[in-house]
This record gives sequence, C-alpha cells and structure tokens, in this order.
Amino acid sequence: MRSQRPAHLGPAIDATAEHLPFAEASFDAAMAMVTVHQWADADQGLRELRRVSRGPVIVLTFDGDALDLLWLADYVPELIAAERWRYPAIQHIRDVLGGTSTVTRVPVPADCVDGFTEAYFARPERFLDPAVRQSQSAWGFVEKAAIERGITRLRADLDSGAWDGRYGTLRTQPQFTGSLRLITAHPS
Repeated sequence: MRSQRPAHLGPAIDATAEHLPFAEASFDAAMAMVTVHQWADADQGLRELRRVSRGPVIVLTFDGDALDLLWLADYVPELIAAERWRYPAIQHIRDVLGGTSTVTRVPVPADCVDGFTEAYFARPERFLDPAVRQSQSAWGFVEKAAIERGITRLRADLDSGAWDGRYGTLRTQPQFTGSLRLITAHPS
C-alpha cells in the first residue's frame, strides 16, 4: 500500500499501533478507524495513541454487544460469535484511554460504499458474492460449513421473498444504527 501512495502526499510511516515511532504529545489528536480489533495488543496500541496525542483520541469501532442488531445474525450466528470476541469492549477502550470520553452511535447510510458488514444492511444480495465475504475479515473466523448453511438459507429466503417479508423495510431505510461506535477520549 505504501508503494502505491502518490508521491505528493506526506510520508507513510512503517509502524504498528503498539509501537508508534513518535515522541510524547507529538500530535494534536490521534485516531484509529475500524482497526483496534486487528491489533496484536489492543491495550498497548490504545496507550500509544494516548501517549502521542496531546488532545483527543478518536476510535471508530464496533460494539461486540450490539453486533446481533444486524439481521445477518439470524443467518450466520457463528459470524457474530466470532466477531464478538475480537472487539474490545467499549468501556474497556474508554478505560484504557483514560480521561473523559463520549460514545456516539454512528448510523450507517444505505449507500455506504465501505465494505464492512453493516454497510450491506439494505443490500442482502451482496453477501451472496464470495468476493464481498472475502473482503471482510470476520468470515475467515467461521467454519466453511456454517457459512455455506447461512448463505444457502439467505439465498433461499431472498428467492422466496421471506427475507423481504421480515426485513424488507430496510431496503428503503436511509440508515441503520447498529454496532458502529465513535469513541472520543479527551486527556485528563
């Protein structure tokens, strides 16, 4: 990705969240966008964000306790279970960042082009495409048989109209407020 970065942009630094190569309070703010669950040591990465920021630390993540708000939980509950353990608890993130913090529920627009799971709340057919599932890390934590069962059931429900009978109002809903959360933590 760094080699594809346009030359006119600032440098891309080779580092991990757990070991940021910057002095304390180097930045006015720091942010982590839908990445904390991918870190080897989330607590260390969060402490590093706090260390390098003299101002707020912003974390966009998912609330593991709210993942089942999406209808996909009815088709592939194993996906929700796999994801739930990957996401640090919202309160835990707040505690590690310290200071004062707020948590904001972030609605996902129906035309969201980011490929995360809730972006397809109104477009269930997208999950029938293996390329869509392969672009979402969560599916890699679910047994193939469970995925096949869930996708077969989803396909059947879409073909029969059962999905639309249960969830069809989502197709015209402008946004969905599920598990996406924005944590804004200010230093003490």
